[in-house]
Order: sequence, then structure tokens, then C-alpha cells
Amino acid sequence: MSSVNGHVTGFSDAAERRRRLHHEADVLIIGAGILGCALAVTLSKQGRSVLLLENSLKEPDRIVGELMQPGGAQALEQLGLRDCLEDIDSIRVHGYRVSYHGNPVNLEYPKDTPSSPRPEGRSFHHGRFVMKLRQAALACPNVTVVETKVTDLVTCSHTSQVLGVECVTKDSRDCYFAHLTVVSDGCHSKFRKAYHPYIPKARSKFWGLEMRDAKLPSPGYGHVIVGDVPPILIYQIGTHETRILMDIPEGLPSASVQNGGVKGHLRNAVLPSLPECTRPAFLDALENSPLRSMPNSFLPSSRNKTRGLMILGDALNMRHPLTGGGMTVALNDVVLLRELLSPEKVPNLADTSKVLNQLSNFHWRRKNFSSVINILAQALYSLFAADGKTLISIPPITKLTKIDDNLRALQRGCFRYFQIGMAGEPMGLLGGLLQQPFVLFRHFFTVAFLSLWVVLKEWPIYLAPVAILRCIMVFWTACVVIFPYMLWEVWC
Repeated sequence: MSSVNGHVTGFSDAAERRRRLHHEADVLIIGAGILGCALAVTLSKQGRSVLLLENSLKEPDRIVGELMQPGGAQALEQLGLRDCLEDIDSIRVHGYRVSYHGNPVNLEYPKDTPSSPRPEGRSFHHGRFVMKLRQAALACPNVTVVETKVTDLVTCSHTSQVLGVECVTKDSRDCYFAHLTVVSDGCHSKFRKAYHPYIPKARSKFWGLEMRDAKLPSPGYGHVIVGDVPPILIYQIGTHETRILMDIPEGLPSASVQNGGVKGHLRNAVLPSLPECTRPAFLDALENSPLRSMPNSFLPSSRNKTRGLMILGDALNMRHPLTGGGMTVALNDVVLLRELLSPEKVPNLADTSKVLNQLSNFHWRRKNFSSVINILAQALYSLFAADGKTLISIPPITKLTKIDDNLRALQRGCFRYFQIGMAGEPMGLLGGLLQQPFVLFRHFFTVAFLSLWVVLKEWPIYLAPVAILRCIMVFWTACVVIFPYMLWEVWC
């Protein structure tokens, strides 16, 4: 056996014939998206024979999955796929500009050391990036990419082990088999229900427009606008294209039919909240560009317990896309699986007991990075939306206080925290660079205590008892915001 360009060769021709003629491989991956392609390339470099199945190999067109945090870019580099970010007109991202009721503050990703280069993320057209990853998969001698519609999983009637898939290729029924079948068919996964104990919950949607030649106050930064409307996210995805995503929770009054629906909300509520320099491009996009939506879902991860099956990506775990953490989690998952499923640790993927043991390790070890991004995404959205409806429902708690008012108090404290220059580690957490859940916990409650100080300063001294009671309610709300998601991560 020899190695060429990082790929193990020697048996590749025989394995390729086995994939083409007999439809058999070591690994079968459903979904040639970001995770599916990255995993296919990674496992093929370890000498695994891989079948990568995709319903349509046309360039996908989505309004999310367009901003990659530095932690995702670093994982991509570890996988040897960093060049997939080039030649797609991608934009370098240095941090975020958070505007709170018109008052902005720029937050940069932190350096490892004062002399080291500053980490950067990338934003791009989602489809262009996916097509580059598909090209990388197609170039691997151990990967066969097949355009086919997977209709069902093939299981053993005695052991319930997943053996492969049934599919339809150009109106002809077909089957493909592998020792390990990977389900990575995205947020609308058709195979999740039978093997995942949780159901995605969406309490809002992102409505997106693509603006042409928009002027941004801080080019090279993601813009988050927080104010009287739910959060707005703006970032450049190409030389001439800028994405704007507007969160609209269920039942938002300003988006009701009586008020002109979604377009009425965008014109009457979103437009006045935007920087003046961005408004002309927004109005043009509102009149002339298609308006599309995407549900903002929360789905806790679950252990893979079925022999021969592994669920990954958005089919396994989702969080609110406000913080752009999805690709970072997915690519770091691939980095971890590269180690846990390496030929040194699992010589033969047909050894399902050993594979399941490694997948159990994967479930707990991935929490070092995934839990930080999951909790931060949900907690920040709850704060920025300042809407008690966005929280996980805990009736005995949420009825004790006016959640929305207390969330706004925490919102003010969070922005004040950024203003006084305490954004280094929080931006490291957001960017997927700092993978320490305790650091997130510490910063969140530091923000909570700063919020209490801001509340106390708003009240005259003779109303101190009332102010203290208000502080207790605000702190209680802070616990309601973060503890349910922390418990999900600990126990799920």
C-alpha cells in the first residue's frame, strides 16, 4: 500500500469497482453537504472506501450557512480543506459590530498572543462553498459520489442493525450497503425521527434578503442590530452581495396580516432600525429580490445507539443560527471523528461494538465545543430578542415575573459589558476558538451581575427595597435563560 497526495492507495481500484458494481463500501454517507463532503474526504484519506449519496448535485441555494466562524475555518484547515474557501468570492470576517438602539460597538476575535495574527472567519455564498467541497470529494480516489434519492434505510430484521439504504436513481430502485451508514441530510432530515428521541422546536424564522452593493458601517464585520425589533443580522457574502436576516417570532404583532404581514414588518419596523447607509439597498432588495425564510430550530444532540448508523450535522444537533455556529460544530465533529474512527482505533468498521463504543466517546467529547456554541446561541438569542416566548417553557418559573422586561435589563447589561471592553473571551467563545463551557458560565453570570448594577442605578435610593426585588427577578430570569440549555447539554 502506498500514499499519493495524502490519500492511501493500493486497493483503491478494487474498492472503486466494489462501490460501482456491487454498491458496497466501508462508509455510506447520506447528504453531500458541508459535513457529508468533509467527512467523506477525511475518511477516504484514512483508507476507508466511501459512498457519498446526494439527491441533487446542483449548486444549493440557502439563506443560512453563509458565515463561518474562525473555529470552523481552523477545523477546515486541520482537515486539509482550507483551500475550499478560496476562489468563491468569500469575504474575510474580523468580528462583529453590535448596535444597541443605535449605539454601536465593534468586537474583534481575540488573538492567542499579542504577536500572533488575529483569527478571521469567512462569509460566502453557501452553494459555492458546498460545490468546492464536492469537488474535493470527487477528487478522492476512495470516494464515489452518486446522485440518487435515498428513500429508506435497510435494516437487519433480527438485530435492527442498519446495513445500508434503499434509493431511487433515475426512476430505478436501487440499494447501497456499508458497514457504517451516516445520516447527514440536514435540518429537515427524513431519517431522524426513527432514531433520534427529540423533535426540533422552532419559535421563530429568519427571513432573508440579498442586498446589492449595500454600504455597511463596518465592512468586514458581521452586523447585529438589537433594538425594539427582534434581532437583525447583516453580513457581506460576496463583492457585491450582502445578506440580511431578520428574525420574526411566531405571533409577532407587527408582522400580522392587519399590519401588512412580513413585508409590512420589514418596511415599518426593520427599515427604521437599519443604519442609514444600508437603507437604500434594503429597500431595493425588498422591492426586487425574493424574500425567503428558514425556521430557527433548537435540537439537542443524542447518542448514536443503533448498530451501523451514525447521525451527524443538523440531523443530530441544531441551535439558533444567530451566532453562525453550525458549520463550526459540524467541522469540529469531523475532526474529532477522524481521531475516534481512525484505523488505529477501529481497524474494521464492521466491528459494530467497537464503533458504538467510539460513538459514545464522541457524544461526550464533542460537548467541549458543541455545548459552548449551543448554549451561547440560545442564550444570546433570548437576550437579544427580549421575548419570554423564546425561552424553554418552565411554567412555575416564567409566571413569577415579567420575563420580557427582565430580559431587556439583561440586554442592557450585556451591551454595557461589551462597551467596557470585556468582549475578548466572549468573542473567543462565539468564534469557536475557546472551547470551555465554564468560561461561558462565568461570563454569563458576570453579565447578569452587571445588569443588576445597571438596574440599581436606575432607581432612587428611597425605592431601594423595590430595586432589590427587581434585581432578584432579573437574576432569576438569567437563570431561566441559561440553566435549561445547560441541563440539556449535561443530560442529553
